[in-house]
Amino acid sequence: MSENLSTAHIVLVGGGKMGGAILGGWIESRIAPADSLGPKNFTVVEHALPRRRELHEAYGVQCVADADAVSQADIVVLAVKPQVMFEVLEDLRALPAFGSCLFLSIAAGIPTDRLVEALPPSSRLVRLMPNTPLLVGEGATAVCGSATSEEGDCALAKELFGCLGEAYVVDEGAIDAIGALSGSGPAYVAAFIEALVRAGVKQGLDEELAERLMVQTVLGTGKLLKLTGQRASEVREAVSSPGGTTLAALAAMGEAGLGEAYDKGVVAAVRRSEELGSC
Repeated sequence: MSENLSTAHIVLVGGGKMGGAILGGWIESRIAPADSLGPKNFTVVEHALPRRRELHEAYGVQCVADADAVSQADIVVLAVKPQVMFEVLEDLRALPAFGSCLFLSIAAGIPTDRLVEALPPSSRLVRLMPNTPLLVGEGATAVCGSATSEEGDCALAKELFGCLGEAYVVDEGAIDAIGALSGSGPAYVAAFIEALVRAGVKQGLDEELAERLMVQTVLGTGKLLKLTGQRASEVREAVSSPGGTTLAALAAMGEAGLGEAYDKGVVAAVRRSEELGSC
């Protein structure tokens, strides 16, 4: 399929934050195969008129209010909330344009077996768990197949989302944990930055300067880890001089329960994902 992407039609069902991030990432990517995609390749199905206007103005794509306005679909990205997924699929199942598509679901919690039952009988399904940094080409996406996916479908999905950062093919049993870790991870990192900015302000720093320092520190640390191949523990140890300020800070954070808080947060996210999948 990748060699035919220039003529493929991709329908994005749901133009919210994640759907918009995927759309923008693909259109603005200069990495193959996404470099063969342009506004003509996309239709966005989005009920909200203001959002349709926003996406059309930003990317030049066709935006429609209802799926019955779609005349062609080769790949369909399901980017709606889990709570409304099956209502949406019921509508798509009745429309001829969606009868034999490759569906890519990014919905948290909903397993492939439930999705396959609701999709058109001749369609194929791949499940993904991306995160929002794909908008700037630095996403992390997990990909898994289903009972209906054919040879090459996961590879295509990996290739497409690999254009937006990094993508990994995994077993479906790992998806909920991955969603709790990297899917929600940008929010955790942003909350971490917010907390440290507040701490810096209490120590007399200007808030804007403190935030810029922390954003650059997080960006730089991630780049250091990625480009050098060091483990996170190695970087932590390298910065933590014996008897120094960093060790004092880490010890205080540990006593305050920082590690336990992270653990509880990921567990809560996994549980919620499982709850969404059983709705």
